[in-house]
Parts: sequence; C-alpha cells; structure tokens
Amino acid sequence: MDHLDHHDSDGHDHGHGPGHTHAIGKDADRRYLTGALLLITGFMAVEVIVGLIARSLALISDAGHMLTDAASIVFALIAMRLAARPARGRYTWGLKRAEILSAQLNGLTLLALAAYFTYAGIQRLIHPPEVEGMLVMVTGAVGIVVNIAATWLISKANRSSLNVEGAFQHLLNDLYAFIGTTLAGVVVWLTGFARADAVAALLVAALMLKAGWELVRASGRVFLEAAPAGLDPDAIGAQAAALPGVSEIHDLHIWEVTSGYPAASAHLLVTADTDCHTARRAAEELLRDTYGISHLTLQVDHAPADDRASSPAHCADPHGPVHRPEGPTWPTIRLQPSA
Repeated sequence: MDHLDHHDSDGHDHGHGPGHTHAIGKDADRRYLTGALLLITGFMAVEVIVGLIARSLALISDAGHMLTDAASIVFALIAMRLAARPARGRYTWGLKRAEILSAQLNGLTLLALAAYFTYAGIQRLIHPPEVEGMLVMVTGAVGIVVNIAATWLISKANRSSLNVEGAFQHLLNDLYAFIGTTLAGVVVWLTGFARADAVAALLVAALMLKAGWELVRASGRVFLEAAPAGLDPDAIGAQAAALPGVSEIHDLHIWEVTSGYPAASAHLLVTADTDCHTARRAAEELLRDTYGISHLTLQVDHAPADDRASSPAHCADPHGPVHRPEGPTWPTIRLQPSA
C-alpha cells in the first residue's frame, strides 16, 4: 500500500514559512470573530431589555437569533483551538471535526428557536398585544448598524471553514431580520397594526429554520462521510479506471475529514505489464490536480491473469461499484449459507 503525504513546505526553516503564515491567519480570524462577538452580545442585552419594555416579540426573537449568533461564534473559537491540536493517541485525525460538532449543535439550536418563535408568533397573531412601535423601530435601526459591523468583521475571516461560514450566514440572516423588525415597528407606530410585530417574528423564525437546516444538512454530510459537494465518486472512478494500465478500481471512498479537507482511498488493479508506482502516481495526479484531493491512500496490485472478474476477492468485504475501462459494475455479494 502506498501512502503519500503532500506538504506545502520545502523542508527548510526560514522562520516565516507557511506554518507561520497559517498561524498569523488563525490569530487574525480569532480577532475578527471576537470583535463580532463583543458587538453582538452587547447589543443583545440591550435588545432583550427594550423588547420586554416594548412588549415586542419581534425584538425578543431577534435577540434569540443573536444569541445563536453569539453561540456560533463562541463554538467557532473553541473549535478552532481544538482543531489546531496535533493528532495523537487514539485521535489519529486530531480534533479537526470539532468544528463540525459545533456547526451541528448550532444548527439544532436554530431549529429549536425557530419552532418556539413560530408558536409564539402564531399566538400573537390570534391575540395581538399592545406594542410600542417607536421603541421597536429605533432598536431595530440600531440593530441594523450593529449587524452590518459584525458581519463585516466576520467576512474578513477565512470563510472556508463551515463554522466561520455558518457564523457569517447567521449574522447575514439576522441583518435581514432586523430590517423586517424595523419595518414592523414603523407599521405599528404609524398605523397601530400590532400584528405586524408577530408577522416580523414569523419571518425571523423562517430565516432561523433555513439557516439551521442548511447547517445541520452540511455538517450531517461530513458526519456520514458523504463525498464533498461538487465531487462525483462515480465520475472520478470512471476517469481513474480509464488511466493507462488500470484494469479496475474498487473500494473507492471519498469523504471530508472536516470542511475543506477532502480525503480519498481506493484499491487499484493494473495489468501485468504495468508498473504499480507509475499507475499510482497517475491516479494521484488525477485526484490531486483535477479534484483537489491531496490526502490519498491508494493500494495498487496486479490484476489476476486468469479471471479478472474475481478481482474483488482482493478485499475481504468489497463494497461500492467496481470501475473498469468498459464501465462500472457492482460486485456480487456472496451470502454464507445458514447453519
């Protein structure tokens, strides 16, 4: 089995190499996230107080959304530190999936809040309370300014991380929610239509539902080790099988260790007159240069000369399609007879 690790460093210590630059980038990301966190938590406390005084569900639901925004940033900061720890002991990948756990928890929290504010919003549509439209309008306008500043800070961080991107999307959705809340305050103030506050709260809940579902779905794909978005394992297997000298590829697995960190493994069978190392390098170049997969584990063997169809026996438990130059097939599953 051949296993190559591809490093960006040239092996010399220049004092300010890629590792140093990466560390500086992480430190800058933490500063941007921390700045956004301070803005959000400070305004969130003000919004809760004003929302209670004004009896505005829209303001309180906005504060709930901002709480999840703050939580997502806190989780992102913690996950960044955990993911930076080196692999050791039983954690052979390190703690790189800490950010995926964070994204999953953040998404589930959003879904729970969306359910609560949907229920409360419907109740207020049926029995609308008196709402202080002026307070709602002014607070919402200030919230727009705060969210623009916080969103701008996070936009400067590295958004290739599912955690950072999730926090950014949260704040962006919260900005839309504040716009809706401000408009609701204007309507209540000018017309006295108190139900506008409940309508705005339901719109906030819809934004929470959308953001929460997208986070849960994206993080769930990583947990289930699905192929990264945009990568088709069948198409990749077919191209690898078409490489010179390759007679078959099976047990092809493509997954994400964490967001932005794709990995792959496969078993290649080559013809008797093909050099295994040459075939391996060609497959590596295909996966790395065409599909951006640099962490690879490829096992290369010569195909049996007598019966190529029996080649899945190389693996004790073959699964997934078998790719050959003439097209993919599925291995026959041999069931053991019952006693």
